[in-house]
Amino acid sequence: QVQLVESGGGLVQAGDSLRLSCAASGRTFSTYAMGWFRQAPGKEREFVAVITWNAVYTYYGDSVKGRFTISRDNAKKTVYLQMNSLKPEDTAVYYCASLDQKYSAGTYHYSRQYAYEYWGQGTQVTVSS
Repeated sequence: QVQLVESGGGLVQAGDSLRLSCAASGRTFSTYAMGWFRQAPGKEREFVAVITWNAVYTYYGDSVKGRFTISRDNAKKTVYLQMNSLKPEDTAVYYCASLDQKYSAGTYHYSRQYAYEYWGQGTQVTVSS
């Protein structure tokens, strides 16, 4: 079992920055890829970013490339999402999740929700225009 707790969300203006954090507990955090997803009202959950256990590989959804950066600190069991140049369309609940080990061999699964075994409760990000 693993517990994931997101924090850092809030209300900001377009063009501002935010950094989300996701603190993990309950299992060996450093061996698992971690991802961020988001869900806006009335929309399906969307892949945002993923980082492998050793931070060698990162991958981003098209809508956030060049603006968001995912990182992790295995000693602190925390993954981060630095969000810059925020837009109103970034408004959503942001979730972190840990990748199921059985999908870790190939990057194809990294952007798929089904590949993630544990999820946090989410943190709200609201960007005003």
